[in-house]
Amino acid sequence: MSSRNVWTDVFHKAHAIHLLSIGLLGGAGVLWWVLSSIVYGFVLGVAIVLVTTAYGIHIRSMRNMHATIQSISHRVKRLSHEVISELPIGIVLYDEERRIEWHNPWIAAVMHRPTLVGAALQDICKTTKWNKLRDETIVIECAPHSERTVRVLHHVEERLVYFFDVTEFAVLSKKYESDRLAIGLLAIDNIDEVMQGMDEQQKSMMTAQVTTKITGYAQKHRLYARRIASDKYVFLLRSSQLHMLQEQKFDVLDDVRLATAQLKIPMTVSIGIAAGQDDLIVLGTAAQAALDLALGRGGDQVAVKIGDRYSFYGGRSGAVEKRSKIRARVFAHAMRDMIKESDHVLIMGHKLPDMDCVGSAIGVLRMTDALEVPASIVMEGTNSAIAQLIDVLEEHETIRGRIVTPSEALEMITQRTLVVVVDTHKASLLAEPKCMTVAKRKIIIDHHRRSEDGIEDATLVYMEPYASSASELVTELLPYVADAFEVGRIEATALLAGIVMDTNRFSVRTGARTYEAAAYLRRSGADSALVQCMMKDNMTDYLIKADIVRTTKLIDDEFAVAIVPKGQRASALLCAQVADTLLAMQGVRASFVIWDRSDGRVHMSARSLGEVNVQMLMEAFGGGGHLTHAAAQVDRPIEEVVARLYVVIGQLDASKLGREQK
Repeated sequence: MSSRNVWTDVFHKAHAIHLLSIGLLGGAGVLWWVLSSIVYGFVLGVAIVLVTTAYGIHIRSMRNMHATIQSISHRVKRLSHEVISELPIGIVLYDEERRIEWHNPWIAAVMHRPTLVGAALQDICKTTKWNKLRDETIVIECAPHSERTVRVLHHVEERLVYFFDVTEFAVLSKKYESDRLAIGLLAIDNIDEVMQGMDEQQKSMMTAQVTTKITGYAQKHRLYARRIASDKYVFLLRSSQLHMLQEQKFDVLDDVRLATAQLKIPMTVSIGIAAGQDDLIVLGTAAQAALDLALGRGGDQVAVKIGDRYSFYGGRSGAVEKRSKIRARVFAHAMRDMIKESDHVLIMGHKLPDMDCVGSAIGVLRMTDALEVPASIVMEGTNSAIAQLIDVLEEHETIRGRIVTPSEALEMITQRTLVVVVDTHKASLLAEPKCMTVAKRKIIIDHHRRSEDGIEDATLVYMEPYASSASELVTELLPYVADAFEVGRIEATALLAGIVMDTNRFSVRTGARTYEAAAYLRRSGADSALVQCMMKDNMTDYLIKADIVRTTKLIDDEFAVAIVPKGQRASALLCAQVADTLLAMQGVRASFVIWDRSDGRVHMSARSLGEVNVQMLMEAFGGGGHLTHAAAQVDRPIEEVVARLYVVIGQLDASKLGREQK
């Protein structure tokens, strides 16, 4: 009989007899009152017999109930012991010192040990910081043995840990991640520049040589490659293949460059790859964005976007100078139309502006004047680097009073206001970042390598990493703004000052177009003597730079590292000038100046002559910049930053430093 039937039988029999006995006793009382005592005695006797019978049945029922409970309890204890011993779940109890007091057999079998009693909890899962867990229940993952993966459920208050085997799920998850689709786009950076002047036969041979390298690379790594244009390819690959290519640093970049090394301008390629998405449209768009980013950083590199994170490879050679000015003309015409459609133009550069920032802003201001559209330059205060230039500008009647503060600029923005950003493309570096949120119409003119955290919703973007400065780019745009356009003497001088400053007096980052821009400004009346006067140091700054230079130490006689003494007043511009000065030392190929900023962060300026890619070095510290000049800001003590820099330099070989191929 089942336990349910036993309980039902007991309940029904006992309660039926009890109810009948109570009814007879009640009836006997009534009969005693109405009828004779003989009838009453008979009924009372029957009632007594029934009560006795009911009591006996109740006793037997209780005995049966007790036996049933004992049977169930025994079975539950036996089953619970089997569950703890045989179920593929680990159970561990530990003491206050986090040492195991008791465990079930499963977890010991997983650890391949006869017993874990007395062992530290850390021995089971070394990657888990058990001592940092608070009074809460958390879920974590760890692998106590290479053959298994477990999920851990931890009850801190009870000092109890459950281990659940999720090995099969982990294997499937890993396989799913490794088989996810990735899309890559490859572009030949400078095919037009390389093939200029070649005959058809030479062009065909060069194209075939590069195509052989690209398709051979795809076949070697089992990638699906398809040529979609004369200078573009599309790749399909799996995430596991992408990880392998990342470990090999995408050596196809070196293969193509070395294959065309005999040319005056070697061919280079750029690649953009996207992974970590299931939507093919989103994946393709991300791949194109990654390729644009690689090209915007100067080309000859790979940008890999996995989810929201970017990784960069290559970038060892400098950006190739574009000989065609068609893009400058097209951009200038588009910019002219946007200026004409605006009710006001705000020209904004980065915080702590330098001569290039101010010079390029003055050039854009001259464009708006030629188009008869009101404009203002957004600037917060001044500094020693631009003090003399600002004094000259304040004496000019068409510029005086047109410099506004960031707060004033924010109030001036309307739906038709155009914001032109010069010498930067990062909102975080602007004089007033909020303007990028409020303004609907934006233009960017910058010469820095594109960063993944740049302004993304600009209407027009003119970014050319080959250019020496933003002033050079603005100078190229000026002739196309209006017919019979003339640049004033002061505006031309400000633009020339920006070019001279960023090229360190035409010693670095100069190309043919740099000199063409300088020549155009000189023809427009730029005063080179005034430029030299504006760049002169005062005695105080000169002595500060001398004190910093005195701290210089050489690494391998090739890398100069200077640390600004504590308590010494120093600005970003002054330290950058020290880094430029150190490059003049014999044998120095790269220089670094490090100092503590007033905001508690450590700043580092890096310079090179082109043989060493300081941009890649600064990216190791979370910074960036150009191949020849870069910077980083680090939230760590200056001693740790210096030690880390020594380690990074010591670990890099010639190829990793980004030296040019000879």
